[in-house]
Amino acid sequence: MGKFDRGLSTALESHAELLVRTISNTIYLDPPQNPRRPAQFHQLFRGMNAESPEQREARMSRRLSGRDWPVFAHSMAGYERLRNLANCVLDVFENEVEGHFIETGVWRGGACILMQGLCRAAGEAGRKVFVADSFEGLPPPNAEEFPADEGDKHHTKDALAISLETVQDNFRSYGLLDDNVVFMKGWFKDTLPTLGDEKFGIIRLDGDMYESTIQAIEILYPKLSVGGYIIVDDFGAVRACRKAIGDYRKAHGIEEPIEQVDWTGAYWKKTRDI
Repeated sequence: MGKFDRGLSTALESHAELLVRTISNTIYLDPPQNPRRPAQFHQLFRGMNAESPEQREARMSRRLSGRDWPVFAHSMAGYERLRNLANCVLDVFENEVEGHFIETGVWRGGACILMQGLCRAAGEAGRKVFVADSFEGLPPPNAEEFPADEGDKHHTKDALAISLETVQDNFRSYGLLDDNVVFMKGWFKDTLPTLGDEKFGIIRLDGDMYESTIQAIEILYPKLSVGGYIIVDDFGAVRACRKAIGDYRKAHGIEEPIEQVDWTGAYWKKTRDI
């Protein structure tokens, strides 16, 4: 999928690129944090002035591929996955694929901010961006019902628990908080069934665990329009997430090839209804 072959205006493409760079913060390149030592970033800031060009280049490489947990950036997906998301959104616009956009598991909201920003810039006022998250972190593993999650530790990572108010403030900081942004607070098993007959052009799954991934795809994939995209953030990084995707594809005979974005992100374009 090329970056600049969308047939859309140069202004919209430039806006997409600027949003991606801003949300991933490859512009100022804030340092990474260690989720086990959240106060460590003060030491990193003090050391930034003394880092060599090689050290900065290494930090930039990790940010481009989404391999760090940034202190301030509004997404940990990194440049490459956000750029891929922008490409998918622009393709949906160009081909007039029906449906809204949704992300399940939003952290600081960066990917949803990107989708909302592109909708605003393209004049796609009929599309909503659904922001689905517990806003309290991940659930403890339910190994009895979802054995693939046995021993999962995501629920212990406080850095993943970003409040609804913080995410709303992040939208507001871009001037993008309006009625087209729909917040769905709660566990996916409780919130996603309330969507009714909504159609989607983009589904982005970022729930890490088998439980979060399988619950989201089971409800959302039948609502994805032909020509739309499903994007899986944790496909390469979390074995349980990859298994959930594989189990669902096998159960429903999904044969569209999975495209790898970077070391963990993956997606495919829906070409037929199941």
